[in-house]
Amino acid sequence: MILLVEDDARIASFIAKGLRAEGYSVTVAADAAAALGVTAVHGGDLDLVLLDLGLPDRDGLTVLRSWRDQRLTLPVIILTARDEVSSKVAGLDAGATDYVTKPFSFDELLARIRAALRTADQAVSTELVVGDLRLDLLSKVAWRADQRIELAHREWALLELFMRNPHHVLSRTQILNRVWEYDFDPGSNVVDVYVSYLRRKLNRPGLVPLLHTVRGAGYRLLSGELPTT
Repeated sequence: MILLVEDDARIASFIAKGLRAEGYSVTVAADAAAALGVTAVHGGDLDLVLLDLGLPDRDGLTVLRSWRDQRLTLPVIILTARDEVSSKVAGLDAGATDYVTKPFSFDELLARIRAALRTADQAVSTELVVGDLRLDLLSKVAWRADQRIELAHREWALLELFMRNPHHVLSRTQILNRVWEYDFDPGSNVVDVYVSYLRRKLNRPGLVPLLHTVRGAGYRLLSGELPTT
């Protein structure tokens, strides 16, 4: 889940809508107090923060320093109109992972988010874990309920994508672009075929299904609970 801290409602709506279209779960906070409240309650569920510096009740750098003092180590990307070198240095010295000045390209923001999340994953572990499903990123071997799962190359890449985005609905277009790395062909069913292969390997008899179809939207990987849609 991404926490977006932005007091400009128009900008917040634009960014949140774009991130959700990419399959990310987003929570929006309009000021420092709300942001600190979210991290106090849901800090363990957050993957990344997008932080504006010009907040109405407190400077964003103060919020960032507070998080770092509390040992909140998740990536924080600053989004601000302040483009002076001194502001960038201050932000990075306060513990920011990256610094993006407004106006910015949304595609560039997405790339910086992906880079920050990759770096965070590498720093924490060489494994991805969702419920009773585990994927070793070095050996490229998966287990579910301590049973080894043999995966072909595309199946492994597909599973890694789902496990890096648990609970997020991934559209066929997103999956094809990220796993096969070419533009989506509306007539192709390659995504559905490989999801079907992977589903048979993950959704084993006697175990709660993990990989689900979201009708009209795509697919998502859950952590063991029953689907809500």
